[in-house]
Amino acid sequence: MNALSAFTLWAQKNRWVWAAIGVLLLWLVLSVVTNRFSLSSLSGIVLSASFLTVVGIGQMFVVTTGRGNIDLSVASVITLSAFVALLTIKGQDANLAIGVTAAVLLGLAVGLLNSLLVVGLGIPAIIATLATGYVLATATLLSNKAIPGFAVSPALKDLATGRISGVPIMAIIAILGVAAASFVLRCTVFGQLLSAVGQNRAAARLAAIRNGRVIAAAFIIASVLASLDGLLLGAYIGGAFLEMGQPYLLQSIAAVVLGGTLIFGGSATALGTLFASILLILIVTTMQIIGLPPGAQDIVQGIVVIFVLALAGRQVLARRTTAEPADGATPKAKAATSLPE
Repeated sequence: MNALSAFTLWAQKNRWVWAAIGVLLLWLVLSVVTNRFSLSSLSGIVLSASFLTVVGIGQMFVVTTGRGNIDLSVASVITLSAFVALLTIKGQDANLAIGVTAAVLLGLAVGLLNSLLVVGLGIPAIIATLATGYVLATATLLSNKAIPGFAVSPALKDLATGRISGVPIMAIIAILGVAAASFVLRCTVFGQLLSAVGQNRAAARLAAIRNGRVIAAAFIIASVLASLDGLLLGAYIGGAFLEMGQPYLLQSIAAVVLGGTLIFGGSATALGTLFASILLILIVTTMQIIGLPPGAQDIVQGIVVIFVLALAGRQVLARRTTAEPADGATPKAKAATSLPE
């Protein structure tokens, strides 16, 4: 086996490497073309990517549950959480614990609502979470009318914008979040159950796994992380505004897919989500340097997501074709391979 074949085999098991290579190549190109990029500018890009990584990790858990599950309410959760933080903290460190508790409770409530719609009522995740997002958007409008001002807690501001030895604190938080998510996926019972449910729900059910609880936990994790992300994002920008979480809707999905998490579930990589988040911010930075308008930037990001999803779909189709029993297979063998997922 030559070096290329060995690397290809290793990369199939470590899909995050492609996002990491993309970051390296794009960074080198920008450095050569602009002559402006340095470690300090990379630090700023990592800071921006950190907010995307936090919400991306939550989206990753939902996607891993399979059946094309995606949480479309995260953008509204981010926005509403920023407004709730302003209303509860009121720019005072003494109210910080109240604000954090309110953000966590908001995430729990939205996660439970999404779980009820998806697991309890059997509504497809895309439709259920989209409807939840509309409800939260209405709540955001009401919160916007009640905002007395845009004072931000100094301690929360330091957490969102501060640095330790030149490294953004938010980047450290994101890296710790990635490490924690990787540990959960690889070393805990919940991580194993999550992969099993995402790969084949029928088989997981036969193995006495309570699929509903696992899926519900994934939606709750996504909502809580999105709410905490909105809390920190509001402190970073110094306030809150309508649609502030909207860019994270498409980008969180793109970060998960580009990072190597299978869109059809069953396998996830938190490290890939981190590298893909940095790559997406680099892509946006490149488009801004070129001078593309915001609408064109959304189109480019959408094309990237569609391209990656198309590749993922072809891989899954190839696997299913390979796994189909031959025409001469016994009826029992055919039935075994055609279990509903």
